[in-house]
Amino acid sequence: MGSSGEGQLSRRERQIMDIIYRLGKASAKEVQDNLPDPPSYSAVRALLVTLENKGMLIHGKESRRYIYSPAINETKARNSAIKNLLSTFFNGQPKNLVAALLDENDSTLSQSEIDEIRKMVDDK
Repeated sequence: MGSSGEGQLSRRERQIMDIIYRLGKASAKEVQDNLPDPPSYSAVRALLVTLENKGMLIHGKESRRYIYSPAINETKARNSAIKNLLSTFFNGQPKNLVAALLDENDSTLSQSEIDEIRKMVDDK
């Protein structure tokens, strides 16, 4: 996957990856049909090619259409994105990420979400 990958995806590219992970595989038309406020068909095709060039998708042919599927599984992609996030913004330290999530001045977490996180940590 190299230096590109899930950490450098645009909002639209992340939406497309979410759709393809959810469906397992999809044509450009199926992706377009599942996108909120979808761009043109040709724009969707261009985004799919971009994602393929980034190593996120592969394609095969069914009849006369290209069918896109993930090049890497969702867990690997998520782990790669988390590593990128940690190294870019949190000095590679998971505790710095958790501290940012729990910052009272900047947090969007509810008390019940914080309690759930505390339970997950305790369970580990």
